[in-house]
Amino acid sequence: MEIRELQWFVALAESEHVTAAAERLNITQPTLSRAVARLEKRVGVPLFDRHQNRLRLNKYGEVFRAHAVRAISEIDRAEQRIATLVDPDTGTITLGFLHSYGTWLVPELLAGYRTIAPATTFELRGSAADVVVDGVRRGRLDLGVTSPRPVGDDLRWTPLRDEPLGLLVPVGHPLASRGRVEMVELAAEEFVALQPEYGLRQVADRLCEKAGFAPRIVLECTELSTLRTLVASGLGVAVVPSTGDPAAYGGRAVHVPLADPQAYRTIGMIVPAGGPRAAVVARFHDYVRSTARPRG
Repeated sequence: MEIRELQWFVALAESEHVTAAAERLNITQPTLSRAVARLEKRVGVPLFDRHQNRLRLNKYGEVFRAHAVRAISEIDRAEQRIATLVDPDTGTITLGFLHSYGTWLVPELLAGYRTIAPATTFELRGSAADVVVDGVRRGRLDLGVTSPRPVGDDLRWTPLRDEPLGLLVPVGHPLASRGRVEMVELAAEEFVALQPEYGLRQVADRLCEKAGFAPRIVLECTELSTLRTLVASGLGVAVVPSTGDPAAYGGRAVHVPLADPQAYRTIGMIVPAGGPRAAVVARFHDYVRSTARPRG
């Protein structure tokens, strides 16, 4: 059974008229009729009910059309995937990343890459750290930009940036006028934080642990923008990236640098341990690695 004959059958099923379908396909009516006869002989039942000059898809034809459409779609997808393996400049890359990286790092990487590979397209998925890591592990994502480094030897990690962290406090807070602050000074503070599965939360928890205390978390959320708003509303303090836009706080919160040497999070790119599976992904992966600027 040829894929071409399946395509002809689907076209005839849509028009239910041999003449119209043959003209649309740019083939002769006898050629189309013979192709349908071969399909019907192969499946052992008629696929159309004949009514003078018209055809009507019957119940067997409806079943066959559903499978034919899926088969044609799968062949098209296979051809597209093979094309991306052959040509590293074309194809689609599914990129996962932490939500906060969508405001600065991801646009920076994509803008730079489009100057050398404008035909490459991207499907972007912002999420929590554990969702990004799981997506790469399960093959739902081609690449992931995340922090901290995931545990396990089934992923390859490339450090890209070290993002400084600071303390966000409400205006009028006793620490708001400080030039910098150490984590050990925060043991008595009430914190607002992202939920435990988020990378920033994991880094912040480790900073508190290293300073000798467990943070008193009074509110948890899932968005960095929400976290900053909660602080600006006077509901607590938070460890946040220094890359945040101070204007976003509406003048109601102050960012104070953290003096602790470990007050940063390393952002990295992850791929399966065996490396990218498609040439289009491998080329983008190599480009991102070339932009890496981690400490040390």
